Amino acid sequence: MLATETESKRLPDWLKRPPGKGDRVKTVKGVLRKNALHTVCEEARCPNLGECFEKRQATFLILGENCTRNCGFCSISNAPPRQLDPDEPSRVAEAAKKMGLNYVVVTSVTRDDLPDGGARHFAETIGEIKKIRDGIYVEVLTPDFGGDLNAVDRVCKAAPEVYNHNIETVPDLYSKVRPQADYTGSLTLINYVKKHFPHITTKSGLMLGLGEKKRDILKTLEDLKEAGCDLVTIGQYMRPTKKNLPVVEYIHPDLFDELERAGKKMGFTGIYAGPLIRSSFNAEYFNKEVTVGRILQN
Repeated sequence: MLATETESKRLPDWLKRPPGKGDRVKTVKGVLRKNALHTVCEEARCPNLGECFEKRQATFLILGENCTRNCGFCSISNAPPRQLDPDEPSRVAEAAKKMGLNYVVVTSVTRDDLPDGGARHFAETIGEIKKIRDGIYVEVLTPDFGGDLNAVDRVCKAAPEVYNHNIETVPDLYSKVRPQADYTGSLTLINYVKKHFPHITTKSGLMLGLGEKKRDILKTLEDLKEAGCDLVTIGQYMRPTKKNLPVVEYIHPDLFDELERAGKKMGFTGIYAGPLIRSSFNAEYFNKEVTVGRILQN
């Protein structure tokens, strides 16, 4: 059964998550504020923020807090971006060290105003994190860099363990969900990473509840597998503000289970699907376990 947003203003029980209020949440926020850093957890109003901060996990948001694009699902500010902060990479590394992270996830706003889309800044951030100690893992979740594969190449040469680029939705919904992006271009990016850097784990993610059909979801998964994607996350879209696209439907957990089974049959190394799954949620455990993700949430 699907529950539409117009039928009920209340979230289904499976989407409710208590806020985190522990000392660890305050500690993480303190480290972030002291280092003048942003997280996608906060900027995108992630429902898992409390749980992740309590585990001392966070996804660092680099290249500033203003995005040059205005995707229908995203609450990150669409405003003229500020000049790049050259000290940001070292501050990200310092915060990761203070938080005791063994696995660091770094994402960014889209910076179409920069010649390389911010690829050099990504590479410098990876390099600073790698200085913390041997054996630390880095996962990057990058924008499409406007289709510039030289920018992708630059990020990959900095040697992240995981390269994540979200496909976000099915192709028929791109015009309203990601109007400034290109479905085929995102597949090309993933394929480039896998073809030229086969040692790097490739990853992508989908949001459901925007009006997509099940057959289109399955076709998108097939497209990702063909492009060389190793890991996939699938979660429920939740409207962050009234300015964003409305939720068309709340997807029952049973469909997420079905999609996990389908993904396993397609041959993905790992597929992590559930109403509250997000691209970076439990990223460390998902990557290292490379298994169906539901058990990781328990």
